[in-house]
Amino acid sequence: MGTQLLVTGGAITKIEEAAAAPGTQVEVRDLFFNTPARRKFLKTTTTEFSHISQVVQQASLAWPRMQFRLRHNGQDVFEHAAVSSYRDRVLQVYGARFLDQTVEVRGERPGSRLEGFTISPVHTRAARSPQELFVNHRPVKNATVLHAIYDGYGSFLAKGRHPQFVFFLEVDSDRIDVNVHPMKREVRFVDQELVHQMVRQAVGEALGGSHQERQMNRLLDGSSGFQDQSASSFGLTGWPGWPTRLAGGNSETTTGRPHGPGTYAAQQTNDQGSVRDESAPGLSVQESMHRYLVERGLHVTPLGQIGGVFLVAQVGSELQVIDQHTAHERVLFERLWRAWLSQAIPCQPLLIPEPIDLPAHSAVLLQRHVSDLEKLGLTIEPFGSASFVIRTVPALLGNFDYASLIQDLLEDLSQWNSVSSLEARVRPVLASLACHGAVRAGRALELPEIKTLIEDWIREGLPTTCPHGRRVALRLPEEELSRIFGRA
Repeated sequence: MGTQLLVTGGAITKIEEAAAAPGTQVEVRDLFFNTPARRKFLKTTTTEFSHISQVVQQASLAWPRMQFRLRHNGQDVFEHAAVSSYRDRVLQVYGARFLDQTVEVRGERPGSRLEGFTISPVHTRAARSPQELFVNHRPVKNATVLHAIYDGYGSFLAKGRHPQFVFFLEVDSDRIDVNVHPMKREVRFVDQELVHQMVRQAVGEALGGSHQERQMNRLLDGSSGFQDQSASSFGLTGWPGWPTRLAGGNSETTTGRPHGPGTYAAQQTNDQGSVRDESAPGLSVQESMHRYLVERGLHVTPLGQIGGVFLVAQVGSELQVIDQHTAHERVLFERLWRAWLSQAIPCQPLLIPEPIDLPAHSAVLLQRHVSDLEKLGLTIEPFGSASFVIRTVPALLGNFDYASLIQDLLEDLSQWNSVSSLEARVRPVLASLACHGAVRAGRALELPEIKTLIEDWIREGLPTTCPHGRRVALRLPEEELSRIFGRA
């Protein structure tokens, strides 16, 4: 037997015994019947349900030994059976793919204990989500822990990439202050340095002994699977039906969205516990966003590659060192942008549709923008309550990690309601598409491939930055070289 409690308009109207299974069930009806003013500030049903599903999902992560079921419009959105470990709950919420890409993190100090999962360096993304921290079973934000996580990655975290993690921290009640935020969304630790040290060390040790680190080393050594792919697979020479040679210098320059810090080393924490960005100038290009004047018949002589990341070539009379990823990213962005303006983004069907599983609130967001993404060459169809299949992708992009792309696109799409201009909405999405389709750092290129990529970049007007604001090339004119070596 259980107890049924009925509350109407804030007053208890009924308390009686009732047959019930173990557990607690909360049912809300006509929530705003006597406070209509509140209803005016509600967003769309889709948006509000996305917030609700995120709250329930966080509760299920915090309490894995409890069963959670969420229903919407008479249909089950998800049901998480009670499990015995955080690992099993993370598997239920985020799926096997996410769990396979993470390393387990454990740490302990007097009065505090850490358990959780963080993404391996190989799989870090531009999008931050998910970054979930639970302190004593409560979802919170804390700058100290966040800084420690980034610090634990150190040089493993590439510029512009962020770790995705789910951490569960238990701290003795006398060592923590939970009365920092009206909604209890922030906490303050009595010994912040001890917590920071524990988290940083636990993350560093987990990454240092992981199989993913060895994968990272192979990637940086140029021994990844990319080496067997030709230049055409990265869209360097165009696709059938797409012009290989395009008129350069006539497309518009964009600064894109600001690029986030690669590490937290240059950030400080203010009195309210939030992170204040005081990153160095190197995190964003300081030069103005102008294009170099394109000379007719500019000749390219490829000289080689440095560390699988930078291309060295003589362009006209200049020596140039070019970031292969940012250069290719900008080339793809310009082509996608022109195709979108002409409403003719070429797409190609996948031989085998790519399945993706998302958390409930992310699935709601993606479902809302399926038709928008289709106009950009991405055909995505629902395949269950929180599962989808990708059927077509923009043909310009070649092969890439589609599931990782969707995660980054979700962050772009979440900002759509705050941007009125359609062009301003589309630019970040196209930038993410270009970033995922571009040749990666660590991919060895042959001299013909280097020449093709640089020539494509020249045809686009030698833009100085990628869509996200990172520098493309370092120029050394012949006059500058002569001055350096005392020949001026």
